[in-house]
Amino acid sequence: MKVFLLSILFTISTLCFSQDQINVKNLNPDHEYENVLTKTLYSDSKSTYFIIWIKKDVKSHKHEKHTESIIVIAGEADMILGNKKMKIKEGDYFVIPENTFHSVKVTSKIPLKVISVQTPEFLGNDRIFEEN
Repeated sequence: MKVFLLSILFTISTLCFSQDQINVKNLNPDHEYENVLTKTLYSDSKSTYFIIWIKKDVKSHKHEKHTESIIVIAGEADMILGNKKMKIKEGDYFVIPENTFHSVKVTSKIPLKVISVQTPEFLGNDRIFEEN
């Protein structure tokens, strides 16, 4: 599993930074943020790669036309994915299918840090929050 995750991270770093190499574990926010900070690593018409830091939570939402793949880099959280509840932590990988509500509540003292890959390209307008 670690080899698989390392190969994914290597591929992401290669795609995102062409000839440059970056260690995502050492990537830190470049400014203060209250709860969620998202930084685009790479984007084209087929996919968008983000690094996301979450201090508290992300409210339940879905993406109608996007599949999201997540790799947890640091931290721990309780995740609700559809009707499934799970604990996520460093090294975990999972896929959020399109039209699936998902939310996260951070349980660690450090922010949750993830790589998120959205396919196709994510322009920020496909996020539908669940009504309570």
